[in-house]
Amino acid sequence: MDTKTREVLNNLKNAILHYDTEEAKKAAQDVVDKGIDPKVAIDEGVLGASSTLHERFERGECFIPHLVMAGDAMEAAGIILESAIPKEQITTKKVLVIGTVEADLHSVGKNIVAMFFRSGGFEVHDLGVNVKASSFISKAVDTNADLIALSSLLTTTRPYMREVIEEMESMGVRDRFKVIVGGGPITPEWAKEIGADGYGTDAYEGIETAKKLIGM
Repeated sequence: MDTKTREVLNNLKNAILHYDTEEAKKAAQDVVDKGIDPKVAIDEGVLGASSTLHERFERGECFIPHLVMAGDAMEAAGIILESAIPKEQITTKKVLVIGTVEADLHSVGKNIVAMFFRSGGFEVHDLGVNVKASSFISKAVDTNADLIALSSLLTTTRPYMREVIEEMESMGVRDRFKVIVGGGPITPEWAKEIGADGYGTDAYEGIETAKKLIGM
């Protein structure tokens, strides 16, 4: 990667790390204007910023309000970058419903995962944050989804992931949809305990797990 490309990607990453939505949009547009692969920008700039933010959060150097602001910047940049991905590289085959579970307002990781799924050939229905179990299920049924992705940042909201799966079972639709889970406090052991089909430590692992589950 040449120096100029690296500089543009660093500008994007730094704009997100400074919670500056307008600068993030400008940096994303600069990526497009300079002909840089938008998928590389999502990887290096957006996902790179997310990794740094996660480390800061773990060290107590930033807090949920900061993550929310960073999420806004990521989303704004992501819209520009996603629109620049050549259509021939995006062949929609499968449908994903994604959201952050009830009582949790975090969006950073969820937004990045949604971005990766879109660029990876999925039709993505992002329900946002603080999503009730019934909303996940009704959207999955309405869109004939292949996959439901549940995100959680707070340990206290992990039980709502279990609630989604239990409600799917009570409605008799559990077998219709694969369920993957992820987020800061989520572990493979937790995913297994609640009966999820898969788990991802990050956007990369999430989409690879999803593709294996649904045969892509």
